[in-house]
Amino acid sequence: MTLRFLSAPIAFLFLVASCRADAITIRDDTGDAEYRVAATHLPALADLPGEGHGVLIAPQWVLTAAHAVSWQEHVDQVVVAGKPRRVERVVLHPGFKRLPQALIDRALAGGDGNEIVAFLSASDDVALVKLAEPVVDAAPVALYRGQGELGKTVEILGKGATGTGARGHDLDGSHRTELRRARNRIDRADARWLCYTFDRPSAALPLEGMAGNGDSGGPVLMRGLGRWRLAGLASWKIVQGDVRTTRPAQYGHSSCNVRVSRYVGWIDQAMNDRMEAKSAPGSANGS
Repeated sequence: MTLRFLSAPIAFLFLVASCRADAITIRDDTGDAEYRVAATHLPALADLPGEGHGVLIAPQWVLTAAHAVSWQEHVDQVVVAGKPRRVERVVLHPGFKRLPQALIDRALAGGDGNEIVAFLSASDDVALVKLAEPVVDAAPVALYRGQGELGKTVEILGKGATGTGARGHDLDGSHRTELRRARNRIDRADARWLCYTFDRPSAALPLEGMAGNGDSGGPVLMRGLGRWRLAGLASWKIVQGDVRTTRPAQYGHSSCNVRVSRYVGWIDQAMNDRMEAKSAPGSANGS
């Protein structure tokens, strides 16, 4: 069992492969057109600079994965509903841990990513981006605040790398493509993570798929009370085989996503300005 991040280059191929995603990896027996959706499908989807996503959860706040912004020296703007929005500051969760270079070096040397899986499992990979001005032309997505995610069908969206479950996605493919969406079912829910597995067609949902490289911070949406709510954020993948050579997002691989319900207290507090003084304006290094 090995890991791959979903977006943000960390000077290391297998991490880059997990941090980015070709706008969702799809079933090999279903046409790509079935997965593509218009850019207006989720107006609250935010595009981070270069690659990666976030979700507008309040008029002036975007929620994302911490690793999707922490690798950038500055996050000056994001795009929401097709328009650039100036960033006032980035707030990283204080429990976020940057991956040590020593773990990357050992994985590159031997091809085993289990140490990295253990490290990431214990990190709080969540961050808030405060916009300089409120967004008035896109409705925020409500947070899921319950504990009933296990077994639920979710919708995932992203513009990252793409491919099929039969082969995974190309490690050299673009990490900013067309918007796609897919469905999957949460089969593991623990303190920090909601995970799902990309099943083969015989056991899969009609539009089953998984996030790929470049989709970090993208939404995992769950239906509740008649509307979609934000239950998770794309973070990292578990693959089988040598991390140096395995193509990610194949059948049998799993995606682990930030469990938003764990962090609603921290999110509410941060948006109420109780933590803003700890973050440097325009910096991805605040906490």
